[in-house]
Amino acid sequence: MKATVKWCRKHGACEEAVRWIAQYDTLEEAWENCDRADWMLWALKAIDYKNDKQLRLYACKCARDVWDKMTDERSRNAVRVAERYARGKATDEELSAACSAAYSAAWSEAYDAARSDAYSVAKSAAKSAARSAAWSAAWSETYSEAYDAASDTDGKKLAIRLRRMIGNPFAGK
Repeated sequence: MKATVKWCRKHGACEEAVRWIAQYDTLEEAWENCDRADWMLWALKAIDYKNDKQLRLYACKCARDVWDKMTDERSRNAVRVAERYARGKATDEELSAACSAAYSAAWSEAYDAARSDAYSVAKSAAKSAARSAAWSAAWSETYSEAYDAASDTDGKKLAIRLRRMIGNPFAGK
């Protein structure tokens, strides 16, 4: 059994990922060829990747992919504050306030959607997804939240972005 497969099984990877990684001899090679950002984020969690700044900035970039769907300024502000926070230019209090505001925007949109007709519900759902992305970006403390921040964007694009921002954590190992 290949070392890559053993590693995935040891860390509880899904069977689809185990089958996929079997074509690679090293984790470094697999990382460079993966088109699934969710799997890559899972791998970062498995190795206990600690760079919160990079993960937060990644989530913010993903949220900016749906920027045009964010019609409520509170959502956009949450992304801006999360970016500043990641760079050490915003306080915990500022981040918390921006998060609360984005969360309120998302709930407000959900409430409005519940009272609307089918067309409006669909339109509001898109806006709500964007607001949720902003909220996730503001509080991207976990790997799943980083990925959720970009759930409406192309997975391959996200994988490329993640490689550019994080590098290859398996290089030379």
